[in-house]
Amino acid sequence: MTAADLNPSADDFAALFEESFSDNRMIEGRVVAATVTGVSGDFVTVDVGLKTEGRISAREFAADETQPKIGDVVEVYLERIENALGDAVLSRDKARREEAWTRLERVAERKETVKGEIVGRVKGGFTVDLGGVNAFLPGSQVDIRPIRDVGPLMGHSQPFAILKMDRPRGNIVVSRRAVLEESRAEQRAEIVGNMAEGERRRGVVKNITDYGAFVDLGGIDGLLHVTDMSWKRVSHPSQVVEVGQEVEVQIIKINPDTQRISLGMKQLMSDPWDGVIAKYPIGAKLSGRVTNITDYGAFVELEDGVEGLIHVSEMSWTKKNLHPGKIISSSQEVDVMVLDVDSDKRRISLGLKQVMNNPWEAFVSEHPVGTDVTGEIRGITEFGMFVGLGADLDGMVHINDIDWNIPGEEAIKAYNKGDMVRARVLDVDVEKERISLGVKQLSSDPAESVDLRKNSVVTTVVTEVTSGGIEVSIGDGAMKSFIRKADLSRDRSEQRPERFAVGDKVDALVTAFDKAARKVSLSIKALEVREEKEAVEQYGSADSGASLGDILGAALAEGGKKKD
Repeated sequence: MTAADLNPSADDFAALFEESFSDNRMIEGRVVAATVTGVSGDFVTVDVGLKTEGRISAREFAADETQPKIGDVVEVYLERIENALGDAVLSRDKARREEAWTRLERVAERKETVKGEIVGRVKGGFTVDLGGVNAFLPGSQVDIRPIRDVGPLMGHSQPFAILKMDRPRGNIVVSRRAVLEESRAEQRAEIVGNMAEGERRRGVVKNITDYGAFVDLGGIDGLLHVTDMSWKRVSHPSQVVEVGQEVEVQIIKINPDTQRISLGMKQLMSDPWDGVIAKYPIGAKLSGRVTNITDYGAFVELEDGVEGLIHVSEMSWTKKNLHPGKIISSSQEVDVMVLDVDSDKRRISLGLKQVMNNPWEAFVSEHPVGTDVTGEIRGITEFGMFVGLGADLDGMVHINDIDWNIPGEEAIKAYNKGDMVRARVLDVDVEKERISLGVKQLSSDPAESVDLRKNSVVTTVVTEVTSGGIEVSIGDGAMKSFIRKADLSRDRSEQRPERFAVGDKVDALVTAFDKAARKVSLSIKALEVREEKEAVEQYGSADSGASLGDILGAALAEGGKKKD
């Protein structure tokens, strides 16, 4: 040993201090190896390589398989290198927990299970001892299905799956359910592997729901959907099966990913839809029972497993806006006609009204076109009025068929709902279910009493004088027309409406007549032009030396003689 070793300098002391401080920071709070140097009744003394030895309560070694002896090397947790008394603070219990945490972290990383025991009950679940470390087992993770009594499970070593670990906070969450589900999945996979679609199996009904029943096939459940229980309509699965009943089923489908199995019972029976087209030809009249009523129609069972739909539009000839339930009732026996069959879509369209008398055909048979009828006005719209023709039928009088002379918009104002009206049948469309009536057709068309062909001459009576022309009535006043100012005379100086008075009789030429629109176009000017042309042709021309006045005078004189 040198003098320098015996008398270190200040720099050496500083270096030794820094080294000691670095070691302390690295060792404190960790598990270290310690050599047992002494064993007494209450304490075990160990050496961890520090300047002082540490003492640990002998009770902390009670969990070890063997009691420590002098010279044994044990792992301890170094909390502090030196306390106020100058002793190292050590713990065997904390070392054991640190060992357990490290071990559990490795288990969690490998996603393996860990053995543990349920040792106590806490709020929301249970405490599980994982070999020195306590974990929390939520109540929902105890079993696959809720269990009332956990007592039989407590105190027994069993596997758990680690769901969550938080070492700084000392929290571990485990699950027994996950282990059971994994085990069950392995068993399911093995059982499913031995099954095949189309295979027949026997099973026991375990549970019934609104949509079907679950059948135990010996370790795995399959779903027997309500639509696969029978070819006939089934309102609820309990109508076909009951819990505990043994049934024979066919495996319809196996989902290898979810291991779900779909089962069927009706597949073991013959399909009643085979040959349905031959059994139910279009136009055939049949009897059946109403099984279900919807907003759009009613289903009728023709035989077990075969139903047809009566659409609401095929229920009644006359009741168009009623709910099907107002026409027929559930379980009622009805006569129907086959309207259409689609065997691919398994649909049969039925008609109820087709087996009844068509009131439209009966009406046209009793009231052919031209017949007069009487009925009550049931409704008035902007385009006409509906007249009741018995209990179920209505006919419509269009506004253009109310009056020969008055516009329809005005003519309809004279009628009210509830009035009795007489009308003539104009047309009956059985397919479209329409009856057209007319009121004005009860009398002859006034326009037919006057020759209103184009270029014919009519005598009119002035009914009104305006600045733009004159309004006149034709014949007995059956029709009216308006002669424009420009058509009042051939001579522009005479195209003055004021030269006419109400009540004057005026001859005019028909220039156009639209019978459908009831419009007549008249012209006094056109009549004068035509008369002048005829006079010229008959009595001479300007080339003969006669003036136009002479020609017209001769024509007027001739006309006077004829009148005499």
